[in-house]
Amino acid sequence: MLTVRVQEAAFDPAAESAALAAGRQDVGGIASFTGICRADDGLAAMVLEHYPGMTERALEDIARQAMRRWPLTGCTVIHRYGRMLPGAPIVLVLTASAHRAAALESCAFLIDWLKTSAPFWKREEFADGTERWVEAKAEDEAAAARW
Repeated sequence: MLTVRVQEAAFDPAAESAALAAGRQDVGGIASFTGICRADDGLAAMVLEHYPGMTERALEDIARQAMRRWPLTGCTVIHRYGRMLPGAPIVLVLTASAHRAAALESCAFLIDWLKTSAPFWKREEFADGTERWVEAKAEDEAAAARW
């Protein structure tokens, strides 16, 4: 089971996890990561932009790659776009497998890829009215390089 969605609306991690395992006898564990907008340095909001169609295809491609590399029974990737306030969930990755190592490793792989290569553009808005585009960080690139 593979689910990939790019959406403006918030998601429910518990409901998505339950849906991934529903009716399955072969799921031994589900690894999860929920990315949340944080309020660093006076951040008032984060705006995420993307190209519809292209973004979904890119996320589906990387999720399928994870399913080929690890023995997964399911994978869910949900990424939001639009204006996010601090505390809002931005991204959800769930990977299910019969064994924990595959679920944990594939979840980390997907998050590293999303952080560095997903086709989203992020603009930060600050309380003082200034804005800036978010650029890739060297530590994120290094984490992705291990895969």
